[in-house]
Amino acid sequence: MFTSLPEITVDQLATLLQEEGDRQFVDVREPHELELAQLEGFTNLPLSQHGEWSTDIHSRLDANKETLVLCHHGMRSAQMCQWLISQGFTNVKNVTGGIDAYSCAVDAAVPRY
Repeated sequence: MFTSLPEITVDQLATLLQEEGDRQFVDVREPHELELAQLEGFTNLPLSQHGEWSTDIHSRLDANKETLVLCHHGMRSAQMCQWLISQGFTNVKNVTGGIDAYSCAVDAAVPRY
């Protein structure tokens, strides 16, 4: 069952990226997408490679830390957020609009694709 996800705007994300804090950032896009555009500080866990990293997700990420999830437009990151919640993650937020919205609203130097 799909439940409502907590979300964060790209403007809020930009602020958090500048602040010190105990949070983790996850980008679920494909490696070839990262070659086109990426934000510093994100761990890449491509959704298509779920089978390769999902079994050790609790050693890769802290289930109790604020976890912000990014993709291209916000759909794959929403899927990842739902899955993380099902794995016991307690503070997960989807970045609405993804890196494309970040490029448009926050930093035009981040390439759009």
